[in-house]
Amino acid sequence: MRNFFPPNWKSLKSHFPIIVWPYLASLLLILLGGFIAPGFESPDHLLLILNLASFLGLVAAGQSLVILSGGIDLSVSSVITLAGVVSATLMNGSNKNMLQVILIVLILGMVIGFINGIGVAFIKIHPMVMTLGMTSIVQGGALLFTNGAPKGSAAPLLSHIATGRLFGIVPYILLIWISIAIIIILFMHRSIWGRWLYAIGNSPKAAFYSGIKVNWVLVSLYLISSTLAALAGVLLTGYTRTSYLNIGDPYQLSSIAAVVIGGSSILGGEGTYLGTIAGCIIMVLLQSILPIISVPEAGRRIISGTLILLLLLLYGRGRKIRS
Repeated sequence: MRNFFPPNWKSLKSHFPIIVWPYLASLLLILLGGFIAPGFESPDHLLLILNLASFLGLVAAGQSLVILSGGIDLSVSSVITLAGVVSATLMNGSNKNMLQVILIVLILGMVIGFINGIGVAFIKIHPMVMTLGMTSIVQGGALLFTNGAPKGSAAPLLSHIATGRLFGIVPYILLIWISIAIIIILFMHRSIWGRWLYAIGNSPKAAFYSGIKVNWVLVSLYLISSTLAALAGVLLTGYTRTSYLNIGDPYQLSSIAAVVIGGSSILGGEGTYLGTIAGCIIMVLLQSILPIISVPEAGRRIISGTLILLLLLLYGRGRKIRS
C-alpha cells in the first residue's frame, strides 16, 4: 500500500503559480458583489455560494480528471438527469429504500462511465464523439423511464442531507464536497495512479511505453466521472425535493468551464483539482452577480462562453509555446 502512495507533493507545488489566480479572482468577485449589493460578502451568503458550488464541484471533480488525461466527458449532464429521475421515482418520498436507490443510481453511473471508458480507450472512439453519443442514449433512457413525465419525490432524509446544516452552520453537502475533494487531491498528488494520470495527459504513447496500463487508467477516469455525476444528480434531487428532465443541462458546460478557469489545460497533462475548486466558486459567483446588475439570461450565457473561449485560447497558446 505504501508503494501506491509515494510522496508526490512536488506536482501540486508546481501548480501553485497557476491556481493562485483563480482564488484571487474569487476574492475580487466577492468584493465586487459586496460593493454592488451590501450583504453579498456576509458569511451566510458565502456559505450559500459554497453550498451551490458543491453540486458543480462534484461534477467538475470527475470532469477535471478526464480533462487532465486529454479527454472530455460530455455525458455528465445526461447522467445527472437520469440519476435524478430514477432516484425520485424509486424513492417516492420514502426513507425506507433510500440507501438501495442511491446504490442503484451510483451503479448506473458506474456502468455508463465504464462504457464511455471502453469506447474511448479500447475502441478508440474520440472522447467527444463517444460521450456525446452516450448523452443521447442516456437521455433516451430517461425519457423511456419517465414516459416524458417525471414523477416521485426525494426521501425526506435525502432532502435533509442536501439542504441541512451541521450544527445549523455548515451545509452537509459542503462537507461531502470537501471530503471528496480531499480524496481526489490525495490520489492525484500522493499516488502512483496520479502520476499515471499526468503521464497519460502529457503523452499517452510515452506513458504506454513506460509500462503504464493506459487503457485501464482511462476507463477508471470515465467511470469516476459518471459516478460523481450520478451522485450529484441524487443530491440535486434531494435539494429540489423532486426531479425533472434536463436538470443536468447547466452542468455540462459549467463543469468544463470550472476546470479551465481553475487553470487546467484543455489539452491535458496540466492542472489540479485544487484549481478547479476555485473555478467552481467563480462560476457560481458570476451566476450570482450578473443578475444583480440586471444582465439577462442571454447576456450571462454570452459572458460565460466568451470567458471560456478566452481561457482556452490563452492556455492553448501557452501549451504550444512550451512544447
